[in-house]
Amino acid sequence: MACKKCEENMRTKVRDDSEHRDLINRLRRIEGQIRGIEGMIDNDAYCTDVLTQVVAVRSAMGSFARVLLSKHIKSCVCDDIRQGNDETVDELVELLGKMIK
Repeated sequence: MACKKCEENMRTKVRDDSEHRDLINRLRRIEGQIRGIEGMIDNDAYCTDVLTQVVAVRSAMGSFARVLLSKHIKSCVCDDIRQGNDETVDELVELLGKMIK
């Protein structure tokens, strides 16, 4: 169980059914790709073939992150700025710094 201070600092995001379904479907496809890579290792697949699939997973994760980031900026960030919460911009800049590494 989280401490009271942690619970007070937890934020949530309510997503409409379409957004939720899209994000979950993307994650499930990525999960399937990961399981496929595991199977390739179990079956002694050639390194280049495995690495090709790793590149595909990285690309899929990048796409997932871009979709989520776009939705975050268009909803959470814009809403916070309209409400005068400029700290959200600092948070976004920090997040982008982590993503660009």
